[in-house]
Amino acid sequence: MQIEPSPHTPLTPKKPSITSQGAAGLNKVPPGDIAVGVIVGRSSEYFDFFVYAIASVLVFPSVFFPDSTALNGTLQSFAVFALAFIARPFGTVAFMALQNRWGRQTKLTAALLLLGVCTAGIAFLPGTASIGFSAVVLLTLLRIGQGLAIGGSWDGLPSLLAINAPPKRRGWYAMLGQLGAPLGFALAAGLFAFLLSVLNAKDFIAWGWRYPFYVAFAINVVALFARLRLVSTDDYDRLMEALALRPTPIREMAQTQGYNVLVGALAALASYALFHVVTVFPLSWIKLFTQRSITEFLMVQMVGAALAGLCMLLSGIIADQFGRRTTLGWTAAAIAAFSGFAPTLLQAGTLGESLFIFLGFSLLGLSYGQASGAVTANFKPEYRYTGAALTHDLAWLTGAAFAPLITLGLSAHFGLSYLGLYLLTGAAGSLAALSLNRALELKD
Repeated sequence: MQIEPSPHTPLTPKKPSITSQGAAGLNKVPPGDIAVGVIVGRSSEYFDFFVYAIASVLVFPSVFFPDSTALNGTLQSFAVFALAFIARPFGTVAFMALQNRWGRQTKLTAALLLLGVCTAGIAFLPGTASIGFSAVVLLTLLRIGQGLAIGGSWDGLPSLLAINAPPKRRGWYAMLGQLGAPLGFALAAGLFAFLLSVLNAKDFIAWGWRYPFYVAFAINVVALFARLRLVSTDDYDRLMEALALRPTPIREMAQTQGYNVLVGALAALASYALFHVVTVFPLSWIKLFTQRSITEFLMVQMVGAALAGLCMLLSGIIADQFGRRTTLGWTAAAIAAFSGFAPTLLQAGTLGESLFIFLGFSLLGLSYGQASGAVTANFKPEYRYTGAALTHDLAWLTGAAFAPLITLGLSAHFGLSYLGLYLLTGAAGSLAALSLNRALELKD
């Protein structure tokens, strides 16, 4: 999550003073250049993320859990999927220790190398039919490795972008990094749709599904060099030091800033709950319980991703006009309203399913575009770097990690009304966290 002082926040944390050397660096690293680094880094991570997510629906149940029913195999696949989100905070802590000892470039290189190795490892992994249960164990280890690597790949660019953004355009610049999500999803969905359209089912399961993981590995290599080109410059280092964007002791931060981490993670709960409800869950529902073409549905989701991107752009304009917290509150309320008729849409045939995707992705764009630290302006300057990373990790863990597993399991056994209930609880959590944070600010 990005960190910035909101223009609508009554209490704005005092920034550290910037030395003349840091100010010079500020002029040499304009927000536009930082934004490019953020978008490149996040797009590559999201592409890798969605390649695994889509494969966990279309491939892994039959390749790694062939003895289970289609439903149980998918649920088991989703359980492994969630492990990366559990591992992310541990990766953040471990790699920040690495950064303290050997520097930011070494940390980023090691994290993205680990991500690439794990992604490539999945591409070459034999199925259960070849090596038995060992395949599941190896998949689990590689998935945990991906989570550790994503946690360790935090480079501080979102925080730097938020702080350096023009005062009246912070909502717009905060949104830019989030554009990696719809872009990464559209590319991953398009690649799988293409493979499904040109390969028969047997060839796709035998070898075709591995190709997206090769592509993800190649993109990660390119993204690594693009990000290192920026973060390895002297100007970048001076600017990060001038703004106190460096790791801080985890225990100290938890003791003094634990409340801000918790509220920051819960404030965006509605957005993160919706994230997998419109991307991963509906794909599994269509595959298991309808006769609709998966290729066609992936293309519908690609249109949804385009709508999400447009709505993210709109969210930047709205947030700069009305405030980021207000925008996050409005979208949480809209997600609560959406939860009331979302189950009905999914049961209304092809048209209803498509409307579910289009409306859901549009809401996701409006909310996720501003879900990057709307309440984390309360962090003291020296805790921004570590606080932003952990807030981001915990938001994913509490809101999105188990969403596919919970929504599919409950909906399959008890009905789609539980899908609406899941979204409603996420929206309620966001509104409660935003209200609590606002009340305490006013009290102070």
